[in-house]
Amino acid sequence: MRRNQRDDQGARGRIALVILACVAIYGVIGARLVTLGMVPAAAQDGLSLTPQDEVQAARPDIVDRNGEVLATDLATASLFAEPRNIMDVDEAVEKLSGVLPEIDARQLREQLSTDRGFIWLKREVSSKKREEIHNLGLPGIGFLTETRRFYPGGPSVGHIVGHVNIDNAGIAGLEKAIDGEGLDALQAVGLARKGRSLAPVRITVDLRAQHAVRDELTRAMERYRAIASVGIVLDARTLEVVAMSSLPDYDPNNPAEALEKPRMNRALAGVFELGSVFKTFTMAMALDAGAVTLNTSVDARYPLKLGRFTISDFHGQHRWLTVPEVFKYSSNIGTAKIALMVGAERQKAYLKSFGMFDRLETELPEAARPLVPSRWPDVTAATVSFGHGLAVTPMHAAAAAAAMVNGGIYAPPTFYPRSESEMMTIGRRVISAEASAQMRRLFELNGREGSGRRARVPGFNVGGKTGTAEKATAGGYARDKRLNSFLAAFPIDDPQYIVLVVLDEPKPEEGQYAATAGLNAAPTVANIISRIGPMLNVTPRFDDNEAVERAITVAYQD
Repeated sequence: MRRNQRDDQGARGRIALVILACVAIYGVIGARLVTLGMVPAAAQDGLSLTPQDEVQAARPDIVDRNGEVLATDLATASLFAEPRNIMDVDEAVEKLSGVLPEIDARQLREQLSTDRGFIWLKREVSSKKREEIHNLGLPGIGFLTETRRFYPGGPSVGHIVGHVNIDNAGIAGLEKAIDGEGLDALQAVGLARKGRSLAPVRITVDLRAQHAVRDELTRAMERYRAIASVGIVLDARTLEVVAMSSLPDYDPNNPAEALEKPRMNRALAGVFELGSVFKTFTMAMALDAGAVTLNTSVDARYPLKLGRFTISDFHGQHRWLTVPEVFKYSSNIGTAKIALMVGAERQKAYLKSFGMFDRLETELPEAARPLVPSRWPDVTAATVSFGHGLAVTPMHAAAAAAAMVNGGIYAPPTFYPRSESEMMTIGRRVISAEASAQMRRLFELNGREGSGRRARVPGFNVGGKTGTAEKATAGGYARDKRLNSFLAAFPIDDPQYIVLVVLDEPKPEEGQYAATAGLNAAPTVANIISRIGPMLNVTPRFDDNEAVERAITVAYQD
């Protein structure tokens, strides 16, 4: 009897355990079903999104270094149809065509006559049109809220931020770069949806400086009747891009403008023979290699003949010149002879280390590859030394110039924040610190006594190098078409920023007989530096002469 009782009690215990286990299992399943019911369909199916889900895709804001918004999402309504749910196709076509006459009625009838579950009819419908269509009361016709990209800065930052397509996918500039860095993958699995907060993408551009650069380029183009222009400001120590403008530019809110050829991004996507600014790099390599010193003299009395080619000076001094004088007077003869002292092979090695042979690896996808000569005889070494025969982007020149004056460290320029310690980690030494110090002296000399005098800004100690290059054409060079540049650093005794201005085909200013870079590109740089210096917290320092000059200027303006 007792044994039977024990058996009954054991059976009841096992049944109770089974019941508890079943309750627990059903509880877990129920909780999971509730959770899945609260998750949008797109997130449950990471492999595919319906059109209704895709319109929810969001993008992060793009902000400048001070937090100013450069790109953001705005809500907009788009019209869709569910053909299988439309009761009277003719009625729907007639009423929709009345509100939206731009829609082709014949094509609309064909679309609505199918058995499809979803089709777009019109993206980004105005609020007024939306209300009119809503009041039609058509079954199978509805609206979905999309996100439309808006660029508060307009054309000022168009070449930097780029733009998106109708589906809010980046197709140019930083917008495309952000997609390539993983945003498109997040959108594909539903993790970048409207309502989800995405951290803003902060870039190195200062919108205030960007406006100033663009404004001064616009004025310069009008003043000198140039067909295009470029302005670049780099942090000399980190190679962060503080400003980059290429005119004519385009409004990313109207991306169709980007297809017009004159609106290309010349700063990164255009390659040019930049002329005498290249003497900067020839001098740097010669000083670093020990081919010359600042005390070396070069015979510039007569033109240099290399085979059937003759190299002469624009403003010849017709005498022996010291290395600083070769730079100051921008002697082609002296520079070519110095390049030949360096030697063609070493010259090529230096230029490659300066980044001149390779496509710049920045965050922007629109970057052109330099046009490098296939052969490099002495005549090529000579002409390249003063900026002919090798075509690079303006950004190539600006980035290399930073290394010439910052102590000799080169790294690709960046639109994302980078500290000086990070710069030293990823950068590479291309010239010695001593050679860099000597280049600062040459820049300062040219800014004080040479072709860069018109780039002077009291208090900011600007140094730099001009370049006036005849434009390459089919079969030679056009004497009446020039590309003028001024490559500057300030304050040159302790460089913080690089400024490069390029003017395409400038004409003589009224009252002037010439249109050299010293007469137009240099003063444009001066105007830019006088505006952005205070913005970028560069403290002006005045010596006695500059103090008097500044006082006279202020008194004259008052």
